Amino acid sequence: MALEFGRTHVVRPKGKHQATIVWLHGLGDKGSSWSQLLETLPLPNIKWICPTAPTRPVALFGGFPCTAWFDVGDISEESPDDLEGLDAAASHVANLLSTEPADIKLGIGGFSMGAAAAIYSASCRVLGQYGNGNLYPINLRAVVGLSGWLPCSRSLRNRITVSHEAARRAASLPMLLCHGSGDDVVAYKHGEKSAQTLSSAGFRNLTFKTYNGLGHYTIPEEMDVVCNWLTVILELDGLRLVDR
Repeated sequence: MALEFGRTHVVRPKGKHQATIVWLHGLGDKGSSWSQLLETLPLPNIKWICPTAPTRPVALFGGFPCTAWFDVGDISEESPDDLEGLDAAASHVANLLSTEPADIKLGIGGFSMGAAAAIYSASCRVLGQYGNGNLYPINLRAVVGLSGWLPCSRSLRNRITVSHEAARRAASLPMLLCHGSGDDVVAYKHGEKSAQTLSSAGFRNLTFKTYNGLGHYTIPEEMDVVCNWLTVILELDGLRLVDR
């Protein structure tokens, strides 16, 4: 069954366009929820693309349909991965980024299930292919995951360590993962374990930040860290009004 993605919301850069980031919402949400927040951030050089996931039956809700990047039954390392759904989400993101100008730095970020899809895209970039073996075409320069987890974690380390090219890409891809210790939807231990698995798989340029007492939502303090990290990693002009 071909799934139809919802509406895509775009936040255009207020200054010189230097980077484009696709941002993926959480389960049951839509792109406009995040575009409204991202528009307020002091990042004038970033174009944000906020797509909306397809509406599909979700096992976690007993088959009740809602917007979801992939099907999920249980948020844990033991639950089976919806590889087809994950590939479809990663491919949709790649298509959105594929039309950006050659000199624009490309990134992906997300919250909750959107973070999981973003991290999956990062693994596709490192391995050079989707889960189905098709070539992954995008050179990601930054990955942000808030309150998320790593899908397909069981096989990732083995697949990276057998390829010099994958190991090189993993070591050089900057990734920022943040998680609240009070998260009652995606348990903190899953976020922490995901970061540990990624690190041991060779993602050496990974930052994991813990927010004590934070539940399954974001706060200004966390978004400030995201802004500062993106400005440094993507070498953005920031709030300077004139180029040097």
